[in-house]
Amino acid sequence: MGRLQRGAAGLRRSGQSSHALLLLPIALIVVITVADLRTPEDIHLGPALVIAPALTPSFAGPRPTALVGALAVAAQVLIAVFHGGLSTANHVVQIVTLVLLSVITVVYSAVRERRRAQLAQVRTVAEAAQHVLMWPLPEHIGPLRIASLYLAAEDEAQIGGDFYAVTRCEGEVRVLIGDVRGKGLSAIGEAALLLGAFRESGHRHVTLPDLAVSLGQSVHRYAADFETPEEAGERFATALLVEIPDEDPVTRMTSSGHPPPLLLSPGHAVTVPSLHPSPPLGVAGAGEVEHTLDVFSFEPGDTLLLYTDGVVEARDAQGRFYPLAERVAQWTDAAPESLMHHIRRDLLAHAGGRLGDDAALIALHRTPTVPARHHHGVLGHHTGHGSDRSSPRGSALT
Repeated sequence: MGRLQRGAAGLRRSGQSSHALLLLPIALIVVITVADLRTPEDIHLGPALVIAPALTPSFAGPRPTALVGALAVAAQVLIAVFHGGLSTANHVVQIVTLVLLSVITVVYSAVRERRRAQLAQVRTVAEAAQHVLMWPLPEHIGPLRIASLYLAAEDEAQIGGDFYAVTRCEGEVRVLIGDVRGKGLSAIGEAALLLGAFRESGHRHVTLPDLAVSLGQSVHRYAADFETPEEAGERFATALLVEIPDEDPVTRMTSSGHPPPLLLSPGHAVTVPSLHPSPPLGVAGAGEVEHTLDVFSFEPGDTLLLYTDGVVEARDAQGRFYPLAERVAQWTDAAPESLMHHIRRDLLAHAGGRLGDDAALIALHRTPTVPARHHHGVLGHHTGHGSDRSSPRGSALT
């Protein structure tokens, strides 16, 4: 509701701005007309009236443009009356030319307005699809403060092959982040499948390795239904499952070919937890992969940064990858929302304003005190049995 209200307020402000800008071409018509009437008859300023209707489509629609064009033609007629009469060949040519140019400008404005409306509709549909497929993450859940960032590679798309979600289980929070092979709109179907599977099973009392097996089976079923012979073995997804207990300052993880997270600690310390990843979901046969459960410390005041490979594989003009761990070291003390803001600005600057692949990030900050427990349920945007391996905080980068 708040988003709709902000959109309506933006439209009202845009309309008010357009009405104010209309004074510019009208004032231009008045100035040119007065100047032409006061100059000798051998000096013709009337042709400059075409500037007014030509300028109007840049900020107004076809109707205001037609109005300005009509005013410009009327002004040209007035000039003709005072400078030799309407029968003068020069004035007739100027009036006819101005009428034709005004009509062309109105047609251009109408086409431009239609394309703008179509683009606005596409954006609205994309935003609605994003909210249906990728539910907004909560700002607080369990002992965590959360912020997220999603950057789609395709123009005008707000979703793609990267996905993430959060669910509340008894006494703990579970997080999924992953990346479907491919990018943009073509990868949405498989991302939606994995999100649905996670939302169905993530809140249940199963281990992360078992949950990873279940997600892998979903990918295999999807491939069996939709994979063509040419795509055999090409449908897979990386995924990272994270489990954060409310009371115990640790994190449990299971990785299926996904990049390891970064652990940000106060004082510009960045470490990479040691993970033992299994192959991506869908690469091996369903149930054939052994998923390892890795455990490491996640203390109050720390921030866990999850990301997809679209972030670290973003290249600058010289072809250099984005050094995420190096860059975030300067923002380890920032709140999750501020951290996402810094990364977004820095990442787009590094990539020249455009990414070659979808990119997603989640910042999980463990608060010093544990908030009241939430009800069960899944929140999010767009995931076996195994051994349990423990590791310390990880290998320090800074």
